[in-house]
Amino acid sequence: METQLTKLLHIKYPIIQAPMFLVSNVAMVTEAMKAGIAGCIPALNYRTLDDLKTAIHQLKANKVEGGSFGFNLIVNKSNLKYKEQLRVLCEEGCDFIITSLGSPEETINQAHKAGIKVFCDVTDLHFAKKVEQLGADAAIAVNNEAGGHRGNLSPEELIKLLKSNLTIPVISAGGVGCKADLDKMLSYGAEGVSVGSPFIASVEAQVTEEYKQACVDYGAEDIIMTERISGTPCTVINTPYVQKVGTKQTWIERVLNKNKKLKKWVKMIRFGIGMRATEKAAKEVTYKTVWVAGPSIEHTKAILPVKDIVANLVS
Repeated sequence: METQLTKLLHIKYPIIQAPMFLVSNVAMVTEAMKAGIAGCIPALNYRTLDDLKTAIHQLKANKVEGGSFGFNLIVNKSNLKYKEQLRVLCEEGCDFIITSLGSPEETINQAHKAGIKVFCDVTDLHFAKKVEQLGADAAIAVNNEAGGHRGNLSPEELIKLLKSNLTIPVISAGGVGCKADLDKMLSYGAEGVSVGSPFIASVEAQVTEEYKQACVDYGAEDIIMTERISGTPCTVINTPYVQKVGTKQTWIERVLNKNKKLKKWVKMIRFGIGMRATEKAAKEVTYKTVWVAGPSIEHTKAILPVKDIVANLVS
């Protein structure tokens, strides 16, 4: 399964285990590398820079031939730790960085100096062309079947649009839960895929068994969009609690969001509240079940080791 992505990252299969807030960890990425794919962790999963450094050192020690590891950076002003996280990644080293929610210019410049490749999340051609001009090594095409913050275009439409207008590789994110899905994305012109939700229900994920089991019990039709986590539409499992609290912003948030000066602060407050609720649901049993996932959990039938999930994706 040799593609431009396998060549870029020196991996066996054209798959990135997607970075998932609160879910991704060293154990998951280690097993992903052993299985012949790349693994990525959000830098924000580590509360301190020392914790981030420790994770990098562990992944370096665990790295095997045919595997690769990287980190995800939120590159806008909402991430107050961004510049220091970027510095640590460049000093300590990793194989690649995935940028999200902002301009990747500084990350691309600094990472390339350190010999680190940079892939950038995009949802349309306009931003894809921008990141290509800035020197990104690949564009991650976030489609309307992705988990978390997703795009608006279908996988086929977005991949073909970017493929015909870019010279850098296109990696598809969203809608892959089995081998047939992977083959479909490659047939559209993607050089690889980024897969997240199927790995939530992995033995190595450090979230509650209830969260993992929900990914087994629920399916694609149970995934809905909510504005109650980050202020930006985000996909979650439609649990009774989500149904109770609703999926739209409160009336006061809608009013304040119309004020240009207050909009940024309202969004930051909503993000903080939403992330605390999501973290609590992921880490402990609570009636406030806000579980982020995408429709690809349709193919999740059991809680499995990462190596078995990879095997289901490639064979």
